[in-house]
Parts: sequence; C-alpha cells; structure tokens
Amino acid sequence: MHPMIDTVWGSTQKPVSARQLAETLSRLPNLAGTLYIGYPIIGTPEGAFPIDALLLSPEKGAVAFDLVEGRELGAFEDRQDNLFAKLHSKLLQYPALVQRRALAAPISTFTFAPALPGTIGTDSAPVTDATSLPEAIADIAWANNASFPALASAVQSLTTIRKGRRKRKIESEHSRGAKLHALNESIATLDANQNAAVVETVSGVQRIRGLAGSGKTIVLALKVAYLHAQNPEWMIAVTFNTRSLKGQFERLITSFVYEQTSEEPDWSRIHMVNSWGSPSSPGIYYNFTRDHELTYRDFRSAQGIFGEGKEFSGATEEAMNQVTRVKAIYDAILVDEAQDLPSSFLRMCYLLLKLPHRLVYAYDELQSLTNASLPGPEELFGNDAAGNPIVEFSAPVVGEPRQDIILEKCYRNSRPVLATAHALGFGIYRKPDGLIQIFEQNQLWVDVGYRVHDGKLEDGQFVSLERTSETSPLFLENHSIIDDIIQFHAFQNQSQQDEWLAKSIIQNIQQDELLAEDIVVINPDPYRTRKVVGNARNILLQAGINSSLAGVSTSPDVFFEKDVVTFTGIFRAKGNEAGMVYIINADDCFDSFIPTTRALIRNRLFTAITRSKAWVRVLGIGSKMQALREEFERVKERQFRLDFDYPDEKTKKALRIINRDLTRTERKRLDAKVGDLTSAIEALENGEVRVEDLPESLRRRLREIFGQ
Repeated sequence: MHPMIDTVWGSTQKPVSARQLAETLSRLPNLAGTLYIGYPIIGTPEGAFPIDALLLSPEKGAVAFDLVEGRELGAFEDRQDNLFAKLHSKLLQYPALVQRRALAAPISTFTFAPALPGTIGTDSAPVTDATSLPEAIADIAWANNASFPALASAVQSLTTIRKGRRKRKIESEHSRGAKLHALNESIATLDANQNAAVVETVSGVQRIRGLAGSGKTIVLALKVAYLHAQNPEWMIAVTFNTRSLKGQFERLITSFVYEQTSEEPDWSRIHMVNSWGSPSSPGIYYNFTRDHELTYRDFRSAQGIFGEGKEFSGATEEAMNQVTRVKAIYDAILVDEAQDLPSSFLRMCYLLLKLPHRLVYAYDELQSLTNASLPGPEELFGNDAAGNPIVEFSAPVVGEPRQDIILEKCYRNSRPVLATAHALGFGIYRKPDGLIQIFEQNQLWVDVGYRVHDGKLEDGQFVSLERTSETSPLFLENHSIIDDIIQFHAFQNQSQQDEWLAKSIIQNIQQDELLAEDIVVINPDPYRTRKVVGNARNILLQAGINSSLAGVSTSPDVFFEKDVVTFTGIFRAKGNEAGMVYIINADDCFDSFIPTTRALIRNRLFTAITRSKAWVRVLGIGSKMQALREEFERVKERQFRLDFDYPDEKTKKALRIINRDLTRTERKRLDAKVGDLTSAIEALENGEVRVEDLPESLRRRLREIFGQ
C-alpha cells in the first residue's frame, strides 16, 4: 500500500532506528500525517531540547519517540517523562490548543528499540519494536481533532512570525485591515515540501526552487534556525542580493531560534552578509577579496572594466581567477534570490565552505532581473581535474534528504494575481507578437503548480493551463471580489497618476484600516525611481502621511518602517511583500526597442505584481499602458487561464528560454526513457513485437495518448 506518511529527514545521531521507525510507520494502512526525524527542537530553560522523532497525525495527535540504537535501554522511563513534559509545556503556550486548562491535542510517547523484543516496558512508558509498534499506534484515537492545524503550526514554529509586525486596531470586520489580519492568521502551517526544505539538509549542495510567494525566504530562515540549534558550533552565512532582506532575515531567524532554544541567536556564529559588500558593509565577495588579498571592485569600477550588466559576474570571476588557495571558513552557506547572482558567485560560496560543502541556494528563474540564467548544478560548479562534475545530483533515495526541492504552492499571491503575473511575464496574450519567453521544459508548468485544463502540453499544440485550489489556496482570493483584488488603470499623464495614487493611499489608511506599512509603491525602472515619486510623496505628506524611499531616505538594510508608506524601485522590492501593492509607470514594462531586454522588463512587472499578499493596483500612462491593460482584460476574460499555442523548437529559438536546470541524473533518466520508447517502436515496426501482443490496458493508454 502506498504510504500516507510524509517523512522529513533532519539531523539524527540514531540513523538505524530512525530508518526502521519510518519504514514501520509507512506500512501502516490508513495512517496519515508527517513523521519528523530529528525535529522539532524545543526551547527550554536549560537550552535546546531535540526530539528524536515526532509523528503529527490528524488521527493520533502528537506521538513522540525516544529512539534507541542497539540493545541498551538505559533510563527510558525518565527520558519518556522528560519528553512528554517538554512537549506538553511547549504546546500549552498556544491558546488554540488549550481547552479550559487542558491540552486539546493528545500526546503519546514511546521508546522505539528495534533491536529489542517489543514486550518490555511499562504501561506508562511502553517500549516497542517494528512488530509491536503498529498495534500500539492503533490503540491511539483522537476523535475531536479540529485543533490539528493549530498543533501542526505550533510544532513548525510559525505562529509567532505570521502575525504581522504589530497589533491592529480593527473596528470593521469587513475592512481591508480586518481581511489582511485574517489572511496572516490563515497562513500558519508549512506544507510537505516546505517541511522538507526546512529540515532536510544534504552533505553537499541543495537546491530549492519555488514560485514567488512559495515561502523560500521563510524556509531559509527556519533552516538557519534549525541548523544553528542542532549545531551551535557551526559557522553559518546567509547571503542575498537585495540588502533590504537583511532586516527581514534577522527578525525571522531571531524568532525561530528563540522558539527552538529559548535563547537569542549567537550572531558570532550566524553571519548575515550581502552578496557584494564593501569596506563599510560586510559581503561575501568583499570579504573574499580582503581575506585572500585580492583586487576588490566596487560597482562603478566593475562597470568601467567589465561593462554594464556584467559588473558582479566580472568582479567575482576576476577574484576566482586570481585566488590560488581558498580559506574555508563556513560550515553552511544559504543563498536567497540566487537567480540574480552569477554562477561565479555560487562557486565562490562553494569554495568558502568546509567539507562536505553544505551550500543551499533558493531561486525563482522568472523573477530574474538580469538576462543571465542559472545553469544546472553540474555545469554551474564545473568539473574536477579528472573531468568529472564537482557537484552531481543523484536520484532521490527514500530515507535520505533531498538535494532538489520544488515549492509548488503559492502562499502569498492569489490565483488571479499569480496567473496575471505569469501571463504578462511570458507575453501569453501580447498582441500582435505573442510570447516573449518560455520554459525550456514543458513539464515545468506542472512542477510550479499548473494543470492542463484543455489541449496538450506539447510543442506545437494548443494548451490551456490553470492553477488549482491545491497549489493556489482559495482563502487567498475569497476575501474580496476579483475586480478588487487586481486592477489596471491607464492615465493620460504623470500628474493624473500621482493624484489617483495618493488619493487611494489616503483612503487605505483613513478608511480601510490598513497600516501605512501595509502599503508599498513600486516603480519598475530602478534608475528613475527617485525622480518620479516626489510629487506623490508630497501630496501624501500634505495629508499627514509619512513615506520613505527605500535605501535612499532609509538605511539600505531597512525596507519597512512603522507608520511609513514605502516607495521603492524594483530591485529593493525583491523578497519583500505587502498587503496593498501599487505599481506605477507600468507602461515602461510593455515593450522595448531592444528585443533582448523585453523579457527583462516583463520580469520586472512580474516581480512587482507578485509582491502582493492581497491587493494590487497596476498604474501607467498613455497608449502602452492601455495595451497592457488590454492584455490583462484578456487574462480575466479567460478566467485567469493561460491559453496559447505552445511553441515548437523553431519558434523557441526566437524566445528567451527559461531553463528547467535538469540535473545530469534527470537528463540520463529522460534519455533512457526516450531510448526505451525508441526501442519499443522499432520492435513494433520490424515485427519483433506485434500490436496484439501488447496488453489491452497498454493499447488503450496508447490510443488515449495519440488520440486514436
């Protein structure tokens, strides 16, 4: 029977008993839930308390395991008592899990000792093996399990950070402020892929791919906290291209580490560093050149030598070519928004790591704000002296952490918002010329959460793609009507746009019960932002509303401020989110005289739209904005489905190709399957195999595939 248990493999000192526990539970029929190995870690007055294994199940509640390797039980009763007490005390802190003075979710504890017979132990502290555990689990029942989501959320340490930056004063339950508060409360539990991305860490390179809003930044922050709690002696670096992410990471990591250790993070062991850096601000690249006595280039110097758009890639490649021997100083490095960083930078991170090179990089190719595209891991990290890939992803193995994780669910953007962003980003309904860019591998649409509504996802075929309620949860769009969730407005001039923008923001704050920090105004062209936002900011100031220009009137490391509306260019907006997003001068993203930059400016629009947690307003000027608005109307007319003719190989050559980044193992597996299919067709053609020799079920499936 197919297992109904998702197993998340964290660090464990008891690998044999952990594997046998996972195998035993996976064979139990009708048992659903998640089994965590080496997780969670509970903060106590004595410090971090790691749990060997924990099963969270809607039918059983929380089942905690004390694992025993070998045949020595030791003080198992004391360990189970301590395990129960620590977990019970942790869960009692969450009001949603308390009824009167009692915990609403059951806690069971077992010692699992697979090398010993399962007839030992006591009624209050049972000891089980692979044979006796199924019966013991079957005896646990949780009938009134309405609080299971709260239980899962508490264990995942999310409830403390999803609640927004400060308490709201809500007077109307139908206001935007009330709706945004409810949204934040609803997004409180990780899905299976996010769980795995947090807890599973490979001895080597790990890749996390996900849509905008799939939780990559929160996953990385949780991962840092978990690794820090498990290995307090490790030196860990977190790096990113967008400096405004630093404050967000610090807040998240502090919260998560405290949840798991009851202590503040040891910031001497966790380094929050920008990717570039400078003499006044630490960064991976600057520190690398300083520590190895190499030439350092600031942005202006790099641009003069390597050219516009190649500043960072040129600087990092130069440093990598100059260095002869690298000082490895980190035990783990985590990279966010890797799609905006050059391959040479990721190779630099790899060399800064001690064996076994624990590098985790997260990205979304469609949010790339450069024309570069990340290659697959084998190509990215190059070959050794013998010509073999330095990094090679193997096929997933049951019971082993995954090297490659895709986050397909979007927890920020509603279905209409995300589908609109994709439609405009790819140019699905652009007239008259159509598509601007496309995925290299058609299957990637399915990987990121779309399904085929009609047609075929094949080259040269018509296809209609839609998002499902599974990958785009309905609560993200049910709070408001679609015409309120997303709007496009075209104006005759800049002054009209500024006045409409300011009037809307004033209403948001004075009538809609939104906080000023719930609102972000994004200008897609980063080089003109300071010049074009001045008038709107002045109108707001006259109405008593403060605003900031991110990175200019604030510290580069700060994005949001209390009681302040944030105006920003697109680069500083990356990685951040807000309840209400206004995009101004969107007409700049409609088209470009330079064909190679069309995808680039469309990606700016895609990235800006996907900053929204609830509502988005896309504003622009003139005929280009009107054309962009008409594109949106075509998305809406088709119920936010993506209907288009999938390009064939010849057409693809004229488009920007977004790589799926197939690993060498994936390509071998794909080539082998194609080879097997080719052999089968040849056998049919030359008469070695006859059609009537094939099972009827197989013949039926072939007819369905080929439409005959």
